[in-house]
This record gives sequence, structure tokens and C-alpha cells, in this order.
Amino acid sequence: MSEAPARTRLALASGSPRRLALLQQIGLNPDALLPADLDETPGRNESPRKLAARLALEKAQSGAKLARARPDLSPCYIVGADTVVCVGRRILPKCETLDEADDCLRLLSGRAHRVFTGVTVIDPQGRDRSRLVEARLRFKRLSSREMEAYLASREWAGKAGGYAIQGIAGGFVVKLVGSYSAVVGLPLYETRAMLDGLGYPTDASWATGAPP
Repeated sequence: MSEAPARTRLALASGSPRRLALLQQIGLNPDALLPADLDETPGRNESPRKLAARLALEKAQSGAKLARARPDLSPCYIVGADTVVCVGRRILPKCETLDEADDCLRLLSGRAHRVFTGVTVIDPQGRDRSRLVEARLRFKRLSSREMEAYLASREWAGKAGGYAIQGIAGGFVVKLVGSYSAVVGLPLYETRAMLDGLGYPTDASWATGAPP
């Protein structure tokens, strides 16, 4: 009797709970989280959009390399993504200190900004597809009290631009043009479309709740 074909695996090249929750929202439960250890420093004169696209590709490539070393992840599709917040060409940091968060908040207050999210999918044969999604947002003008309270919440820690739209700062957003899920960290339409295009059965678990 011949062996049954191996079940197709899916891995997310990220440790982000937000990206995991977004995939799960559309019925995709990764078999593994394979975060990449990358230097995310922008290159000289690198634009925000090119940075987001480059890091998404590099994260997916790193995840694919890790998956190849694990027999339990064969065959495997990899999803990698990166989000960059910018004002003009100025790339805002993933805030680690109170001073960084304060600088970002003051820069964003009352102003428009853009969020670029790159996503790359690599299939088991090594073929890749990439998309870059742009969203435009505007924050309300923040009062000193709002700024102080938000900084005290520490919700900014580790967030690009010092905020997460799905958290407290969602109450600062006056206008959003583009993909909400991309601002959170993973553009769901584009991600699912690329997986489908490369042969991953994205709707296989909808009826049963089980992975494909």
C-alpha cells in the first residue's frame, strides 16, 4: 500500500502575535512560527517602500531556510511580512524607548502618514511572490494629556511608529485609506491571493476548522 502524500504545511516567518491572529482570522493556522533574526536598519537612501519589500522577502527567505532543516515541515509554504511607518521619506522606528515613542507621537499628531507593508510567499519548490501594500492615515491633533496617558500605557513598545491601530491609538485615527489588516501587519487579501496562486488550499479548513 502506498503512503498517503504529506500534508502541506504553512509557516509564518514572524513571531508577531498580530500577524498570527490575522492569518487565523481567515482560517489559516500556521504549523510553525519561524521568526527571522535580521538587521532591520534601512540602507543608505533606502525608501520606506523598498525597505518594507526587502525585509518581507528576507524574512520569508530566512523562514524557508529554517523550514528546509525540519523534516516535520515538508512540504511547506512560507509567509514573511514587514511593516514600515513613515512621514514623507522619514522612516519611523520600532519604538524601544520612551523618547523614541514621544518623538513619533509628536510627529504623527495632527498629520498624515503612510504605512507600507510588504509580504512575500515562498512555495515548497522555492518559487516566490511578493506584494507591497500602501495605506494612508491621518491622526487627530493630540492634546498633552492624551500624549502623556498614551506614553504611560507603554502600548507603543516594539511598534513601528510607536502605535498599533488595533489598540488604544485606534482612537487617534481620523482617516484611513487602504487596507486595515495591512496597517495591523499583514494584508489579508494579498496574502491569501498569493497563497492561492502558488497552490496552497487556503479555504480547505473553512468547513472543518482543521488545517489543510
